[in-house]
Amino acid sequence: MTLALTDYALTGVYAIYIAISVGVTIWVARTLHKNGRTFLVDAMHGNETLADSINHLLVVGFYLINLGFVSMFLRYGDTPHNLPNAALFLSTKVGIVLIVLGFMHFMNIAVFNKWRSASLLETRPAPVSPSERTNPAA
Repeated sequence: MTLALTDYALTGVYAIYIAISVGVTIWVARTLHKNGRTFLVDAMHGNETLADSINHLLVVGFYLINLGFVSMFLRYGDTPHNLPNAALFLSTKVGIVLIVLGFMHFMNIAVFNKWRSASLLETRPAPVSPSERTNPAA
């Protein structure tokens, strides 16, 4: 016999989902903010003020998108009616939130890596032809 969830218990399951999802979102955002600064300073050619500004804006956008997703995603899926279903509900919901956070992280890395590569190409000196290397006075 499985124990049916009361409305209070169901509210508790929802609160656990939100607490875990928000906690993980905050942890990921802080980690990205702290460790992404060096990367952004390099991509901005040492302009720390610009890098810090972009880093802060990225964190705000990260919070808005992820917390909005966590909030909206609560509505979708089956409502758990007993304790085993509540455990499945939590693992599915939190798992999908983790996948979305990971996907967003890799998309950010890809975009900034492309941006950094383009920035490095702009600052690289023009290539020198072999004839110019052997005969610089010409």
